[in-house]
Amino acid sequence: MVERVTAPPIRVEILTFENCPNADIARERVLQALEAEALDAAVVEVAVETAALAQEVRFLGSPSVRVNGRDVESDAEGRNDYGLMCRTYGEGSRLVGSPSLTVICDALRAADVQARGVLK
Repeated sequence: MVERVTAPPIRVEILTFENCPNADIARERVLQALEAEALDAAVVEVAVETAALAQEVRFLGSPSVRVNGRDVESDAEGRNDYGLMCRTYGEGSRLVGSPSLTVICDALRAADVQARGVLK
């Protein structure tokens, strides 16, 4: 009998606060990235409604996207400026309000490689 082993599921969290002007584009990019990488994932939206919750979930601003608990922006690991605020992302020489499709794809790819490596 052959036992089929599948990679652990990928979990994508989209953390936002109410009326975030960039939440929709972050959602769209997450879905586009999953399609581009041909990956299945549990996509969970997290509504951050209070400053206390922002601290508890390490919320760097809205929108934030995490893949398997890690922020899609690699330099976010060392940050601790949590709170209810709009978030900006570096894109070339400018700041934008949502993570790029490339950044999200890179994070998904890394999570998929890590999950597959665990299976070996």
